[in-house]
Amino acid sequence: MSQIAPEPAASASPRIYLIAAHPHWRESHVNRRLLQAARAVADVDVNDLYASYPDYVIDVEAEQQRLLKADLLVLMHPIQWYSMPPLQKLWLDEVLTYGWAYGTGRYALQGKDFWLAASTGGPESSYHPSGYNRYFFDAFLPPYEQTAALCGMRFLPPLVLHGARSAGPSEIEAHAQVFEHRLRTYPDWPEMDEIAPCPRCVVPQTDRPQADSSTDDGIAANDAPRPLIQEA
Repeated sequence: MSQIAPEPAASASPRIYLIAAHPHWRESHVNRRLLQAARAVADVDVNDLYASYPDYVIDVEAEQQRLLKADLLVLMHPIQWYSMPPLQKLWLDEVLTYGWAYGTGRYALQGKDFWLAASTGGPESSYHPSGYNRYFFDAFLPPYEQTAALCGMRFLPPLVLHGARSAGPSEIEAHAQVFEHRLRTYPDWPEMDEIAPCPRCVVPQTDRPQADSSTDDGIAANDAPRPLIQEA
């Protein structure tokens, strides 16, 4: 007697972990609306970083578990001093640890996607060699791109709204609708097939400080996780 083959199980919806980092939500014109839009989308795990860790004490294990469950990591924040808010930077320093997210050990985030949704106070014209920010906005993206690459993640084209301080309600609403649509349709974005996979960035053990067995835990004080991008 022939048997009927079971129907294939339905594929699970992609999971998204969105970190919203804004130090002053009351002053936010754009990110507050984006946060509202993100919370309306199913399968998006939203973390209001400043609400979760007002004392800047990050639960590293909990954050790593949320990352493991996600297919897409979204960093959503205003650009502050050409970079990210301080608590977002601390999150990167403490959560994306050597030997877990990058290095010669486990690549826990290998194959996942990384997306930046950012806003700038200045207009797009200010990010120009003739403007007061002196560089095109793309010049400030390499730290994000390399963070993704070091962890084996694919860096997706950022979604940026310039001139957030002067943007009107209709412009903000249109931007929020694009943002929400992207979240709802991930990973079925038209440009996905054109994005190259991340290069493999292996950090040799010789580039890391050696453990000092004389310490109580066998790890020297200078062997603590270091920032992925160090400034001079």
